[in-house]
Amino acid sequence: MRWMLENVPEVKAARQRGTLRFGTIDTWLIYKLTGTYVTDVTNASRTMLMDLKTFKWSQECLDFFGIQESELPEVRSSAEVYGTIAEGRLQGVPISGCLGDQQAAMVGQSCFEAGEAKNTYGTGCFMLFNTGDHPIFSKNGLLTTVGYQLGPNAVPKYALEGSIAVAGSAIQWLRDMVGLVSSASEIGSLSDSVDDNGGVYFVTAFSGLFAPYWRDDARGCIVGLTQYATRGHIARATLESVCYQTRAILDAMRKDSGTDLRRLRVDGGMTNSDQAMQIQADILDIEVVRPEMRETTALGAALAAGLGAGIWKSEEELRRIAQSNVSAFWSRITSEKRDEMLQGWEKAVDRSYNWA
Repeated sequence: MRWMLENVPEVKAARQRGTLRFGTIDTWLIYKLTGTYVTDVTNASRTMLMDLKTFKWSQECLDFFGIQESELPEVRSSAEVYGTIAEGRLQGVPISGCLGDQQAAMVGQSCFEAGEAKNTYGTGCFMLFNTGDHPIFSKNGLLTTVGYQLGPNAVPKYALEGSIAVAGSAIQWLRDMVGLVSSASEIGSLSDSVDDNGGVYFVTAFSGLFAPYWRDDARGCIVGLTQYATRGHIARATLESVCYQTRAILDAMRKDSGTDLRRLRVDGGMTNSDQAMQIQADILDIEVVRPEMRETTALGAALAAGLGAGIWKSEEELRRIAQSNVSAFWSRITSEKRDEMLQGWEKAVDRSYNWA
């Protein structure tokens, strides 16, 4: 925004006319549909201009970047009627739900209590941990964010967030760049062709390592190869890499929150693989719960909209919908085997540093 104000003549002219407006994509969509200029607390928090304690635009940040508050949308809750569609066949239909991507998945997974967490396995990986009514500012490499506010009079909930840069994109790399598999769905059966990783570890740090490591000098590496290693070992090491990084984030969340997570709710493309989810349960040693409805971001947005429109009345109703059909995975390995695997992973991560 600051750059545009300094370098784009049209933006400068709009400010002089008093017509300049900044907003995230949700603001643009709601404005185009209803004429109302708003955003919700989760999207506002992503701009880094909102005060996480007051849920208002931070005057300190606005002054620093040279932004006027009148140029920003009104911050509202995640579930209320923002306006009705102004024209077209859907004229008069209310727009009543607005959530950021990962926060929507959190609602779609019904992580409504402090200590509940979800992990979305897409191109990258994103874990959110509900910390309740108060923000926890991490000392272990995590981000503090708004989880959701389901109604204008509802108490906002906070979350800790950790991100993995490379998850499903590692499988795409094996398919498109290496040719190890011809389709992403093969990775599970190929990893099942071996009993374990055979001592092979794949640190998928193609663009560095995100939370909780935060090492932009890390690069991808496959270590522990011997003549015994097969395509199956590399396939398994690829799935394990995401699961080890999830474990690292979860350990950081435990340290920050002082809470031992007993269950991880999962969604996203990689969760279609039973093999990947079993590996995840083995490495975490907690229950891994996968819903029948894997597109939980879309589900969460729909649930928030229904709550905002009065179709549902409580979070408990939303929980019953979100958790109506689930599959659970539990660890099948010994603690000794798990410790051995984790020690091998940490050695592999050390080898990935100082390349850039």
